[in-house]
Amino acid sequence: MSTTISARISGGCRCGAVRYEAEGAPWNLTVCHCQDCRGATGAPMVGWLTVRRDACRFTAEPAWFRSSPRAERGFCPSCGTPLAYRADALPDEIDLTMASLDDPERFPPRDQVWVSRRLSWVALAPGLPAHPRARGS
Repeated sequence: MSTTISARISGGCRCGAVRYEAEGAPWNLTVCHCQDCRGATGAPMVGWLTVRRDACRFTAEPAWFRSSPRAERGFCPSCGTPLAYRADALPDEIDLTMASLDDPERFPPRDQVWVSRRLSWVALAPGLPAHPRARGS
């Protein structure tokens, strides 16, 4: 579950209206190539890391929308920056977008998921494990 990285994680949206902070070791440091992530962000893939939901605090509540029957995504209601993902089946976890971190270089991805859905013109990161679907499926 957790990685060896343990630190204060901070980040926020482009305009600064929504900031977050999380304590503890993040896990699932990944790049996702699924269609849902692409559609919700307008990006060819999305970097995520997971933290305990009770260890993550937002300075202002993100706007949330149900992006699928099983999850919702949080974003800044002012500038639209994608910030978070909450899966109904994992109520103790929240995923944060790596690009919204204050220092994304501190948390490089450790694998890639849903590579079977990647766009043909996106190169896979060399050396990272690549899962055709979700990790473990």
